[in-house]
Amino acid sequence: MVPRHALQLLHRAARSPTPFPLSPSLNRIRISHSINVRCISSTHSGRSGGSNPQMSFPCLDALEARTLSLQSRALASSTSSTNLSSSSGPEPTYTTGAHQAFNSIDPLLLDYGGVLPKFTIAYETWGTLNPERSNAILLHTGLSASSHAHSNEANPKPGWWERFIGPRKPIDTDRFFVICTNVLGGCYGSTGPSSIDPSDGLPYATRFPILTLQDMVRGQFRLLDYLGITKLYASVGSSMGGMLSLCSGVLYPSRVGRIVSISGCARSHPYSIAMRHTQRQVLMADPAWNRGFYYSPPQVPPHTGMKLAREIATITYRSGPEWEQRFGRQRADESKAPALCPDFLIETYLDHAGEKWCLEYDANSLLYVSKAMDLFDLGAKNAADREAIRAKNQWKIDSTLPEDASSTIEGQDECTLTLPPKPYKEQPRASSTVAQAASPSGPPEDLVRGLSALANHPTLILGVASDILFPAWQQREIAESLRAGGNRVVTHVELGEDKSLFGHDTFLLDLVNVGCAVERFLE
Repeated sequence: MVPRHALQLLHRAARSPTPFPLSPSLNRIRISHSINVRCISSTHSGRSGGSNPQMSFPCLDALEARTLSLQSRALASSTSSTNLSSSSGPEPTYTTGAHQAFNSIDPLLLDYGGVLPKFTIAYETWGTLNPERSNAILLHTGLSASSHAHSNEANPKPGWWERFIGPRKPIDTDRFFVICTNVLGGCYGSTGPSSIDPSDGLPYATRFPILTLQDMVRGQFRLLDYLGITKLYASVGSSMGGMLSLCSGVLYPSRVGRIVSISGCARSHPYSIAMRHTQRQVLMADPAWNRGFYYSPPQVPPHTGMKLAREIATITYRSGPEWEQRFGRQRADESKAPALCPDFLIETYLDHAGEKWCLEYDANSLLYVSKAMDLFDLGAKNAADREAIRAKNQWKIDSTLPEDASSTIEGQDECTLTLPPKPYKEQPRASSTVAQAASPSGPPEDLVRGLSALANHPTLILGVASDILFPAWQQREIAESLRAGGNRVVTHVELGEDKSLFGHDTFLLDLVNVGCAVERFLE
């Protein structure tokens, strides 16, 4: 028997238009987002007898309707199939189309002690590798992107950097062999939290180990070994990809020729860490997240938390001046009274951004990959600390255990993080160069030493003044640190607000300024 509340939601969804297209493959229920404060919601009993009628909440109705739809799919899946990866279950099978897969049977030791017994890297290529294997470009993605950067015969769907790649384009496939991967921890074909743990045949979920951007790069270079590429012509990336591009050169300086880092950083700073932390907290507060174990039917994925996390992220991707031009203070419908659901155009824009994405990416992948971004620091001290942890855990992939193996194994995977009885107090900042921010006196010495491996690498650093997520001073910090370390072939480009108001998303949109800078540098 379907509850009356569910029938009301389904009936309302069936007769209501939707202001934007939803993926039919996900069987999402259409729901009205129109604003009407004069009627009481048909799905919740209002309080009668008051001075004013209860306000309606179509935005909440939409979330509840999607939950009901996913629950019905979960129940149908649980009665028809026991395949955990079945696309008929509530958790979508995340894909952007056909890709190639590199399967490593050799274990990968991660920076913080975790181990992947085996792993897969999803990748796609464009262009032709020359006989000398010297024209390869490794293209790094942003946080949630797949390997599908450009269309190809196997997958003609436009890629996320479609206009930047191809014959006679900024990354010219008549000259270069371009490789793009889905990062470890992702959900578009590479091993991540939604993948199967070979030890028991169940999804990793939050048993997946913490990983770093350095771990992702090590996985990528395993792929390059498989492809027989000993040295890249260039490493290119934007956003998180810009961080990965720098990391590639630092970890494998002899295997990378040129480096392009667009709208990235050499170490994550408090503002971006805070924004990603907020997204994770919103997501984990969704009861459907279930501490990461939401893959098996009849569980429902945490779509509400994902939607809200995406809305927070979207705020950081563009700039205030651009939104002033696009939306101003205009409301969606000036003829109707204000409402608590999306009302201003900027609110409907954010609502749509979260709505269309909440089932397009795995929630646990968002948690793990964003945490890896927070941990990123190419300073010398952090590198030394990580190497010490790696040395301590090397026994996990060696054939022999250390003499104190029993004490080492005991409690190895225990989480020792606890919340203090009182909130942490702000500590006085150290006067050491490690804590020194970029200043007129010069870049932090710790970062200069950490980037010293790139002293002879031609490097393009590009920043955007309207970017609030990776502000332009962070790219200046990279360029200054490289130059202080002896690099005389650094090209630093900063696009002012007269050139771009697109904020962090400039790297996706500005073919003229970003594309031409990359093309000139690769020439």
